[in-house]
Amino acid sequence: MARKRKPQHHKKSKNKASGSPKRVEPLIAEFLGRNPGRGYQIKQILKGLGVRDVKSKNIVTEAIFRLEDSGSIKKLRNGSFTIDPSDMKTLIGIVDSVNARFAYVTLEGTQEEGDVWISVNDLNGALDDDKVKIILKPSRHGKHREGKVVEILERNREDFVGRLEMSTRYGFVIPDFKKMFHDIYVRLEDLNGAKHNDKVIVKITQWPDRDKKPEGIVTRVLGKAGEHNAEIHSIIAEFGLPLEFPEGIEAEAETISDKITAKEVAKRKDFRKVTTFTIDPFDAKDFDDALSIKPLKNGNTEVGIHIADVTHYVDLKSAVEKEAVERATSVYLVDRTIPMLPERLSNGLCSLRPEEEKLTFSAVFELDENGDIIKEWFGRTVIYSDRRFTYEEAQERLESGGGDFHEEVKSLDVLAKKLRQKRFNNGAVNFETVEVKFKLDEKGTPLGVIPKERKDAHMLIEEFMLLANKRVAEFIFNKVKQANPLTFVYRSHDNPDPEKLDTFANFARRFGHQLDFEKRGVSKSLNGLIGNIEGKPEQNVLQQLAIRTMAKAKYTTDTKGHFGLAFPHYTHFTSPIRRYPDMMVHRLLQHYLDGGKSVDKEDYEELCVHSSGREKRAADAERASIKYKQVEFMSLVEQKDFEGIVSGVTEWGIYVEITETKCEGMVRIADMDDDFYEYDEQNYRVIGRRNKRMISLGDKVSVNVKATDIDRRTIDLIFAKDDQ
Repeated sequence: MARKRKPQHHKKSKNKASGSPKRVEPLIAEFLGRNPGRGYQIKQILKGLGVRDVKSKNIVTEAIFRLEDSGSIKKLRNGSFTIDPSDMKTLIGIVDSVNARFAYVTLEGTQEEGDVWISVNDLNGALDDDKVKIILKPSRHGKHREGKVVEILERNREDFVGRLEMSTRYGFVIPDFKKMFHDIYVRLEDLNGAKHNDKVIVKITQWPDRDKKPEGIVTRVLGKAGEHNAEIHSIIAEFGLPLEFPEGIEAEAETISDKITAKEVAKRKDFRKVTTFTIDPFDAKDFDDALSIKPLKNGNTEVGIHIADVTHYVDLKSAVEKEAVERATSVYLVDRTIPMLPERLSNGLCSLRPEEEKLTFSAVFELDENGDIIKEWFGRTVIYSDRRFTYEEAQERLESGGGDFHEEVKSLDVLAKKLRQKRFNNGAVNFETVEVKFKLDEKGTPLGVIPKERKDAHMLIEEFMLLANKRVAEFIFNKVKQANPLTFVYRSHDNPDPEKLDTFANFARRFGHQLDFEKRGVSKSLNGLIGNIEGKPEQNVLQQLAIRTMAKAKYTTDTKGHFGLAFPHYTHFTSPIRRYPDMMVHRLLQHYLDGGKSVDKEDYEELCVHSSGREKRAADAERASIKYKQVEFMSLVEQKDFEGIVSGVTEWGIYVEITETKCEGMVRIADMDDDFYEYDEQNYRVIGRRNKRMISLGDKVSVNVKATDIDRRTIDLIFAKDDQ
């Protein structure tokens, strides 16, 4: 039986459309502005405004003609009326796709504050990260500004990676990229040999429209979905990373001479007879940095921080330089490195290998017993590394007090601890994230998840690198009067947003930790928390969230400080083999040491913005590769109960970090069939309607693996029976 339709009441609309035509004009403009460019007949406008009585209809009709006469709206050939989008104020921004229903556009520059909400029907075929021109529409929801894309100015990407599914007459690619919500249609003649369930790269030939899916052509077959190489190549392609060096780059690198001439040595300070060694991971091949140590007669210690002199070998006008700028950073995936520089440079000429003379750029400090700087010097040097230590070998020297160079390693450790304490006394934040590493077999299958340990040997190296980076930045900043600072590349880190800090404090409170930023200050409060949670189940969850609460560090020519390190000025000087900003810093430092004038700020700021973008891309790709291996590993483990901690609560599911493997998965609300659960957003929890069972952020739980999805890189969990 059909439900009787209730009579519609339009008192509010009727009252709005009453009065003089002049008072009604804004209502008409608002109505037409919801869909600029679309034509509406007078009857449709009347209906849209809820106008029913004759008098109001006459008033609205007269107002429509008045708007037409004034040029505010246009009459189309079919007699309908519209607002021309070209007559409206336009804004430019970048699309941030949230889900299949809507996106936000982040406005560029300082046009207007805040993001603009865009319905999928108003995206006009724009995809995530596309640069678009939009107009604002009257907001119907009241919570946010609404808009419509009127022009796509620049596509962010035209290649997508995904898994091919075949039907009898066509294929379609399901993209790996989580913010691409369209499958891509591929004609049979455009498959280029790809078969069902292959991982492929597809190039878009027809962009999506309101009623049309995007179309594409397969340009590369990566292998069968689920195979290690195919999946890693998929991640490489998904993030637009290079699979190999362009033709000619490696050949050019091979032509660079490895001879160190007497003439070149004469230009440099000679540290070849000073005790020098490197400390790096056991599987490292590119040794960026070395430390030298020399006791002085006055009781102080001379410490040299020697960095590979990459810019001596890489000419500014070379193809190697151009490619280094484009890549801007090396990328470290779970099973491979995508280097910024060709192997001849990264693992050969520039790598500070043991028992080889090497050209370096150095920061040399005379330190007293308290770690205070008495003297400092910056310049080009030549060194001879006496020993290549792994972190484990250096740590053994510290713990056992024996072995070759144990006294030198111990002396450096004592100074490093004093430098570290000074940093924290000055307000540095002690961020210590739990990172994982995978033990892989020869086929790339994960055999185990190994948390990376940070011991004194790691922190020893870290402190001296921080010292060099800090003092190079301060040296340049203080070289001239502050009114006209020299253009330089800094690494800046803004103060955290107070609202984000409050949100984090509420989050930490769920685990029983109280934070008082006003009384104790941000740094002391965070350091106190980090000390309290060490070794506890919630350590990784809270540390990760604390880092997300902070502003993102970036490269800039602005002379800003670094909040996290509590340094007034900071740069990146110590890793030129794997970071392009460090190459810029080396060149600028030498330029100013030679008495050069300040360089063009705009050129370097552009390179800083590019480098920051490439750094984010590398971090995202590294996370994706780790997540892929975590999902694969969890698909192979035995079926058992895993202890975990609730790391997130949403209306659609509960995120759980498994304590043993540091892998995060989700228990879907739909899978919790013992009751109907309601989401309590304010208190980060869900509550059973009948059984009143509460599952809150920070709760310890037991879970089983229900399913894993390599394509989506997700782990579906269910609560273990004894946890229900």
